[in-house]
Amino acid sequence: MWRKWGAPAKGLALVAMMTMTAPAVDARAHGLPPVSALVVNAYTGTTLYADAPGTVRAPASLTKMMTMYLAFEAINAGRLKPTTPIAISRAAARQPASRLGIAAGKSLSARNALGVIAVDSANDVTVALAETLAGTEKRFVERMNVTAQRLGLRDTHFANATGLKNPGNRTTARDMAKLSIALIRRYPGLYGYFSTRKVTWKTRVMRNHNHLLGKVPGVDGIKTGYTVDAGYNLAASARRGGTRIVVVVLGARSIAARDARVANLIELGFAPPAPARKTTARRQSRLTAASRPVIPRAHLTGGEDGRRDGAGTAVHG
Repeated sequence: MWRKWGAPAKGLALVAMMTMTAPAVDARAHGLPPVSALVVNAYTGTTLYADAPGTVRAPASLTKMMTMYLAFEAINAGRLKPTTPIAISRAAARQPASRLGIAAGKSLSARNALGVIAVDSANDVTVALAETLAGTEKRFVERMNVTAQRLGLRDTHFANATGLKNPGNRTTARDMAKLSIALIRRYPGLYGYFSTRKVTWKTRVMRNHNHLLGKVPGVDGIKTGYTVDAGYNLAASARRGGTRIVVVVLGARSIAARDARVANLIELGFAPPAPARKTTARRQSRLTAASRPVIPRAHLTGGEDGRRDGAGTAVHG
């Protein structure tokens, strides 16, 4: 079943977090740089682990988190309803995979469109949604960039609504963590789209590309992405007890490497702090400079295609 549309919680403000301490380094022109990784407490904004969080990279389909953010904003304002038809234009129908494959001139409801975007990252439906909200994808992208600046995504720029390869698409792990937290905090009643395990369109079953759903305790979203220039990206969120963390990994070399790294960082994020030890100031300085956190190995099962049992929903045309 589809989750009900809901209004965002009142009075929630994004935590000022992860302040830039140095200019971002753009590594996209030099091939895939070392992986960027960031672990943040979503409620306090505390950074729990960081590795090149300010390196500028291609976002791939993490771009669709902003597309869905603007859709959620329209829902909350009453400009978009669950039954609003999302018409597939010729431009939308020509988008490359991943795609739902609806013919130009056909349509699906906004509710179903959001589900397909969240689960299957359908580029044709993403462009159609952008055109519905802003008239053209170009005007929608302008709104995306205005919103990015408003949310404090200082090193992010979008060139399209999908995240398909384009030199104008750029972001950092830090900015994608901020966007993830914005979605979680401002639209808790709609965030459930990112938790959907699978959707069915006619006879086709599409399973969520986020393989950690149902595999790592507490994981309930949010978005994967891949392009040749980006590598394998994942922004994930998990909640255990009264704590929620967001983990972002950008630029992994494979699906398996990405998933394992995010799963391990989730365990690190929930691990209790190590007890303080008495030591000299000089020795503490050396330990702080040289040490890196030990990341426990997460036990993942299943293949890279993400097949699993889990909650799903039927998508109707």
